[in-house]
Amino acid sequence: MKTIKIYGGHRLHGELTVSGSKNACLPALAATILAPGISRLESVPDLADVHTMIELLSSLGCKIRREGNAVIVDAHNITSTETPYNLVRRMRASVLIMGALLSRTGHAKVAMPGGCAIGTRPIDLHLKGFKALGVNITENYGCIEGKISGKLRGATVYLDFPSVGATENLMMLAATTSGVTIIENAAREPEIIDLANMINSMGAHINGAGTPTIRITGVQKLHPTNHRIIPDRIEAGTYMVASAITQGNIVIKNVLPHHLCPVMAKLRETGVRINDYGEALQVIGPSEIISTDINTLPYPGFPTDMQAQMMALMTLGKGVSVVSETVFENRFMHVNELCRMGAKIRTDGNKAVVKGVKKLYGVKVQSSDLRAGAALVLAGLVAEGTTQVSGVNHIDRGYEHFESKLRNVGANITRTGAVKKQVIGE
Repeated sequence: MKTIKIYGGHRLHGELTVSGSKNACLPALAATILAPGISRLESVPDLADVHTMIELLSSLGCKIRREGNAVIVDAHNITSTETPYNLVRRMRASVLIMGALLSRTGHAKVAMPGGCAIGTRPIDLHLKGFKALGVNITENYGCIEGKISGKLRGATVYLDFPSVGATENLMMLAATTSGVTIIENAAREPEIIDLANMINSMGAHINGAGTPTIRITGVQKLHPTNHRIIPDRIEAGTYMVASAITQGNIVIKNVLPHHLCPVMAKLRETGVRINDYGEALQVIGPSEIISTDINTLPYPGFPTDMQAQMMALMTLGKGVSVVSETVFENRFMHVNELCRMGAKIRTDGNKAVVKGVKKLYGVKVQSSDLRAGAALVLAGLVAEGTTQVSGVNHIDRGYEHFESKLRNVGANITRTGAVKKQVIGE
């Protein structure tokens, strides 16, 4: 079993560079099959989830190769419209292939997706939108099948919750749907804007991405494109907390600060100093962390993907913090592990009350999901003694070269156990 060992107590100092966004890259990879031909994506992170999406595209007939941090997808021939269960079960974002496949071929059969166990995350909003545009949907034995008979017509779709995945799937399908499609209560995340920019560069007419109302005027066909993935705001936020929790002084490069406004605001409330240099942020941790409350919300609110990391910081806060999780119902699985390290946290439904302590202690802990794993590593950076984090496979889904980046700014961190090297394109 692979584990990460952290020898705590080292103040972080130096520079590191944020990779391309995992949550922007996955829908962008799916969107490459919207048009026959060769598309090139730049700034693609080397992550387990990216490997899974590439395997998924390969299973559909795409030819893929990697050139440095670029991935080239040849989508001339789609030979299958059914996705293998062994790939889909690994990652929830695999459902994003459905909108692109329906647009390109008129058919898609996808197993119910997997991923981190942080809540039910049903895909009913995806299916609601597909049906509104005229797709025939059937659900049988853990699979969802979509078929298009005749020509789809644009429609107005209201999302009961601003689902990122549903918004992305509907944008991909509506791009080639006749007429005008309007998505109301659409997700507003930066990753939505990035996908819209990519599809527009393929010839689509998408307006309003980043607002609650997106208007898509369908076109007959799309063409391949070249597109650069935006920086990963959650990775950036994680390293910001790493500097804060260790009283560090880190310059974080390749960031878009306006994507990080809620994270920066909360960190400043805790006493962190942040200097904005445009595409870089200097984050200086305080000698004393001030407790603050966190309330997760869809963008532009505080991101649920940063909740666990901020809770790790709040375990050392002076005072009491209340963390309210409003997005996912099962995202406090890191609490017990933090408590094993000496934290004082009490949960009640969707709220966690964190009473700050003076010190955390290194112990063996288990990562239950991607962001929980990151939070445990952050806690280990400042804990007395040695922290050993297992369940590293979760961390590998969302952080490129996690240990080496932290090591380069002064962390004493190593990985143990065999590492299986995956080669993109093979």
